[in-house]
Amino acid sequence: MDTSYPREDYLPMTSHKRDLSPTVVTVGASAPPRDHLIWSIFNTIYMNFCCLGFVALAFSVKARDRKVAGDVEAARRFSSKARCYNALATAGSVVLPLLLAALVVTGVLHLSKLAQDSVGFFSYQFNTSDDEDK
Repeated sequence: MDTSYPREDYLPMTSHKRDLSPTVVTVGASAPPRDHLIWSIFNTIYMNFCCLGFVALAFSVKARDRKVAGDVEAARRFSSKARCYNALATAGSVVLPLLLAALVVTGVLHLSKLAQDSVGFFSYQFNTSDDEDK
């Protein structure tokens, strides 16, 4: 007879209060963090503002190295930084050319209006015969 653990018959009576501590159930292993390497390579080749694509590529490579080494938490941190830099690089690559195009268009419109006004100013002819008649 095994007596290494107490039997149910000999357990003291416990109160019927509920334990309020949360129960955690792990269904499966969490997914490994993404390293965003392809996105970083695209941003690096595209040569965006302030070389943010290159910074994102460095963090993507670090995330991949940490994932291979088994350090999931460090891989998640580096992956998060790579994602942020990639988002900034992509937004900068889209927004800055659009902003530049808008500035060029408004500048051209403003200059064309100034040119029309100056043509009217410089084409005005003073009539000297009116001053001599009086």
